[in-house]
Amino acid sequence: MPPAPPAPSSIPDNRLGLSPDEVQILRRHQQIALSQAGAGRGRASSTSSSRATTSNASSGGGGRLLLDPGSLSVLAAHFDRLMAAIQARVQMLTAQTQIATQAQYGRASNAMAHADAEIARFRDILRQIDELEVEFDKVRHIRDIVKGFRSRVEALDRRVGR
Repeated sequence: MPPAPPAPSSIPDNRLGLSPDEVQILRRHQQIALSQAGAGRGRASSTSSSRATTSNASSGGGGRLLLDPGSLSVLAAHFDRLMAAIQARVQMLTAQTQIATQAQYGRASNAMAHADAEIARFRDILRQIDELEVEFDKVRHIRDIVKGFRSRVEALDRRVGR
């Protein structure tokens, strides 16, 4: 019977310099990584023993994390995939942000162009009102002159017609 593989080494989690939340995340991802590695390779004995040790080290209240080369390699590959997925998500969100920004910029440009056109139209209306007021003043002045002539003519007509 071949000798059993050496037990994976572990380290107390308080020696990693991580916060309790970070230790929980590391433990969870180590379990995920080892379970995915086991599912990907079948039920290899080294993986199942690593998983058993991970389970014992992290859930037994011992506060220890696996540090054997196989576990660390699987964990590193898991974090590489996780980082790639996060990076892809960031790139997708960045692209969506750029699209939304360009669309908003286009809408704002259209709104500004529309506002400029409305301002020009409003100024033209004000110019026309000013011209009409000048014409109105001229017509009122002429009307007053005509009224003056009319009253003179009527006065003369009354004097002559008597």
